Amino acid sequence: MDESVGGGGAASAAISSGIEDSANGAVAEEEEQVVTPWEVAGKDGGKIDYDRLIVQFGCEKVSKNSIDRVERLTGRPAHYFLRRGVFFAHREFDKILDACEKGEKFYLYTGRGPSSDALHLGHLVPFMFNKYLQDAFKVPLVIQLTDDEKSMWKDISIERSQYLARENAKDIIACGFDVSRTFIFSDFDYVGGEFYKNMVRIAKCVTLNQVRGIFGFSGEDSIGKVGFPPVQAAPSFPTSFPHLFGQRKDLRCLIACAIDQDPYFRMTRDVAPRIGYLKPGLLYSSFFPALQGDSGKMSASDTSTAIYVTDTPEEIKTKINRYAFSGGGDTVENHRKYGANLEIDIPVKYLSFFLDDDVELENIKKEYGAGRMLTGQVKQRLVEVLTALVVRHQKARARVTEEMVDAFMAVRPLPNMFG
Repeated sequence: MDESVGGGGAASAAISSGIEDSANGAVAEEEEQVVTPWEVAGKDGGKIDYDRLIVQFGCEKVSKNSIDRVERLTGRPAHYFLRRGVFFAHREFDKILDACEKGEKFYLYTGRGPSSDALHLGHLVPFMFNKYLQDAFKVPLVIQLTDDEKSMWKDISIERSQYLARENAKDIIACGFDVSRTFIFSDFDYVGGEFYKNMVRIAKCVTLNQVRGIFGFSGEDSIGKVGFPPVQAAPSFPTSFPHLFGQRKDLRCLIACAIDQDPYFRMTRDVAPRIGYLKPGLLYSSFFPALQGDSGKMSASDTSTAIYVTDTPEEIKTKINRYAFSGGGDTVENHRKYGANLEIDIPVKYLSFFLDDDVELENIKKEYGAGRMLTGQVKQRLVEVLTALVVRHQKARARVTEEMVDAFMAVRPLPNMFG
């Protein structure tokens, strides 16, 4: 599981999987935006059409009713990622909430494909949201580090991929997860036993033609890539973690991730009832855009498109001022007259992700959109917000020791995971 771009044999967002929700698909030739686990690109270099993605993938838009239910069940305000539509689509999230109302428990699952030493801000989004879900619902979280996947897709040595997994784990731990409710695992270290049995059960249910249709694999892709999807699917089933859940098959799983991971979980949800499990629920986020514009997502491989959690305050300021695409007027006079185009303005989009004050955000949009606030002022506020976030993260990460990583990755029971 990852939010990276690039890689081989990518299928269109709308290719029919031949399995769950395939009626909502369309032939690839008819689609011009591409959203896959390896590539994200808007039509003609433009914005991603998320409403169209919902139709293509056959998922549902997160409703206000669902957000209200979250607040009633947790007794706290919904995360602003939900309120602002950052997590905008779902699959059977309502069934997770139904189970909660009956007093039933669930667990969370997300992941990270370790392909670089440092995370960028887009990588933090699912972890920030999963921390909220973990704290609000008081449930356990499993975090998969797909070091095996990155070794195959990025042509990284196994040893390098394992090293990156531990380094990325430090950034994840720095997000503030509760060690008594969190299990982080590396595929290279953990896959085997009950986890591997579930992988085999999944693999037996999916044909080569189906996996080509879902993921767009070609004859040039390695058999390792073709065989990887069951590895990402297996954490959706509780018996993959016998040290946590024993042989329980009745425990629901909720996965919060970016929508480019949907192909994996369409496959998973189709297989689940055929091998005796409940379908996982999904909450899907939009992409954190590159500094240069909202045509895809931030890339870890292009430093000019991304703000990293290792960037200095000066680097953050330089990147925002130099690269962040502005929707403001081309002159001060035109800006004062016509205002900013908030739909294409990257500083406003970044503030929508990381400025948690709803009142301030709406005021910025109002004043900037009316031309009373200038681009430089908005960028300055963004620099302040991102600098505070990154410095706070860097301090938290500096406190993460190798022993702490070992503790989170230890295969052990979590006695109070639902407490």
